[in-house]
Parts: sequence; structure tokens; C-alpha cells
Amino acid sequence: MDAEVVLQEEDMEGSWMLLSWLASCLMVFGGALPYVPQYQEIQRSSNTEGFSTRVCLVLLIANILRILFWIGKQFELTLLLQSVVMIVAMFAMLHLCCTVQNTNRVSTKQHRLSDLDFHYFWKWSAFEDYLLFCFTLTVLCAVVTLLLLDSAVFVEMLGSMAVVFEAMLGLPQLLQNFHNCSTKGMSVKMVLLWTAGDVFKTIYFVMNESPAQFWVCGSVQILIDVAILLQVLFYSQDTQVKRG
Repeated sequence: MDAEVVLQEEDMEGSWMLLSWLASCLMVFGGALPYVPQYQEIQRSSNTEGFSTRVCLVLLIANILRILFWIGKQFELTLLLQSVVMIVAMFAMLHLCCTVQNTNRVSTKQHRLSDLDFHYFWKWSAFEDYLLFCFTLTVLCAVVTLLLLDSAVFVEMLGSMAVVFEAMLGLPQLLQNFHNCSTKGMSVKMVLLWTAGDVFKTIYFVMNESPAQFWVCGSVQILIDVAILLQVLFYSQDTQVKRG
């Protein structure tokens, strides 16, 4: 009888480890999944107007800061790997947007990072400029982090800045929809996956007792996701009224 109990406990422990491993994999790659339908939408329509590339800016800064935060305060390796995957995904989105915009460009005028024109910040023509900007930002932040690594206040502030940026993930898309008075060109699937992912990861953070910054970030993201989905409903009804 005791042997059966031991076998049952081992089976339960094995099942729990499998579920934990699957949850970790979902955390690592799940954050990038919402951008697959948006990537496909841009490829299909050859139009980037509905997607705000500033979403990429926010996520790149957030995940660069999160990696530096990990240097000062080691949290789950899963979240560190998630940041690496997200950075790669954002560069993939930017590369596609640059390719499409250059293909559709009527004017031969190029906007480059070296122009130092703030009006065209994050609206550069060359993908290399985005890489250079992020590389420079990473080096500067890394130097400051290494100099102040012994300061617990700075490390906590770094973590807070990372999650504040991540919490603002959907804000550029929310503002772009408001500016366009439309959600055309934006993948609704992307926002639905944002919402599902944010709910999942917020629960994950709470259950794994991650730093408070993480679950607060998740909660704010859920609210912004809901606001964008309400925009989808509002602008679709507005379009129907105009057609009527």
C-alpha cells in the first residue's frame, strides 16, 4: 500500500513538473506570439499604418532594462529568456515595417538617425538605425548599471522603470487608433492575444511570488488591452453608422 502511495506521489510530482515546464515555455515564447497575426496582416496588406511601431520602442526599452535589472537582482530565468525572445521579435517587426514602408515610399527622401531630427524620431527609413539606437541605449544603460550596481535603491528603480515601460506597451497603439479614428490595419487577434497573455502572466507572477513590479505591470496592461478592444467595438459601430 505504501508503495502505491509513493508511486502516486511520484506521478503527481512528475505531472506538476511537466505543467511547470510547459508554463515556463509559454512564458518565454508566449509574449511574442501576439505579433504573429500582426506580422501576417502587414505582409498581406503591405501597409503599416494600422500598427504603431512605437509599441516596438516601448517593448525594446522595457526588455533591455529588465535584462539589466536581472544583473542586479536575479529573478526567474524564464523571465530573462522571455526578454531575449521579445527583443528578437520586436526587431523582426521593425525590419518588416521598414521593408514595407521603403517599398511603398513615393518620395526618395530618407530619414536617418544621423539627421538628429526629433520630429522623425523612431520614423527612420533604415532598419540599421533602429539597431544602432538600441545598441547605444543598451551600452549607456549597462555602464550606468555597472557603476551603481551596489545601490539597492538604483536596482529597484531599474526594475520599476522596466515594468512601467512594459505596462505602457499598448498605449502607443491606443493613441494611434485614436489619432486614426480607426482600428483598420491593426490585428484584433494581436490584442486578444495580448489580453490572454497579460491575464496568464499576471496570474503566473502572483503564484510564483515574483517582484511586485511584475504583477502590477500585468494589471495595468490588462486595463489598456480592454480599452483597445473597446476602441475596436466603437470604431466598427461608427463605421457602420456612417455607411448607413
